Amino acid sequence: MDDLAGFLRTRRSRVDPAAVGIPTDSRRRVEGLRREEVAHLSGVSVDYYVRLEQGRATQPSEQVLDAIARVLGLDETERGHLYRLTRQRRRRAKAPGGRVRTELLRVLDLVADAPALIMDYRLDVLAGNRLAVLLYGRPMPGLNTARHIFLEEAERGLYADWEKCTLDVVGHLRLAAGKYPGDPRLASLIGELAMRSERFRRLWARADVRARTHGRKAYRHPLVGLLELHQENFALPDESGMELLVLSAAPDSPAEDGLRLLAGLGAGSGDAHPTVNAQIREQLNDAHPPEVPPACGRC
Repeated sequence: MDDLAGFLRTRRSRVDPAAVGIPTDSRRRVEGLRREEVAHLSGVSVDYYVRLEQGRATQPSEQVLDAIARVLGLDETERGHLYRLTRQRRRRAKAPGGRVRTELLRVLDLVADAPALIMDYRLDVLAGNRLAVLLYGRPMPGLNTARHIFLEEAERGLYADWEKCTLDVVGHLRLAAGKYPGDPRLASLIGELAMRSERFRRLWARADVRARTHGRKAYRHPLVGLLELHQENFALPDESGMELLVLSAAPDSPAEDGLRLLAGLGAGSGDAHPTVNAQIREQLNDAHPPEVPPACGRC
């Protein structure tokens, strides 16, 4: 399915015809708006809209795209995605590359009281500080959070808001695929997730897009319990496609106590040791045997 066709088709299926002044009756079989209805409401010919949806219209004007976006009720993120999809055949953005600068690694080390990590647009984690390693229980390089959420920590794992996380991940990957359609590593990741996760396939077919932004992130850590944190995303300069993510706890909150306990339990375990959680668990068993929850792969 063509990305542009799928996006426009799913967006017009969401629009209630009655809300835009189109009368309906029980004989209507189309969910949302028909192509000719979108064309009429946007002020373009039916033929032009069909060609646009099929990716055959050349150089659509901003006025036309603005009119279609208004009819379809697109938000700012969806509007930007529409513009990229209609123009990607003429100008494809080059996938950014490069390594994490040494200075950025020093910045990560300065964040001592909150998990912090550097992630690219493919959701590959490129580096993380000590608390991030302890939160995820594994080294940061080599971790892809999309794989982690869909294939390793499904439903009752680390992510307390797992369903919302899956929506965010698919929406972000949709945006990234629209911006970098020629990136083979991104295409391979999307293909792998589609083959191995039914939920990913269902969400991908919806063609929703979401921008990664700040907000609440809840983790169900097997050693210190529920951690309700706040995530802030900082886009790094030079169009690197990288972001610095910091997960902070509110002052005097249970999450702050949990992070402090996690940091203390992880002291001396080694920042990138693959068995870091096992070492922390031994310390937790020795220090607080009554409070230790039973550890299993589904909790």
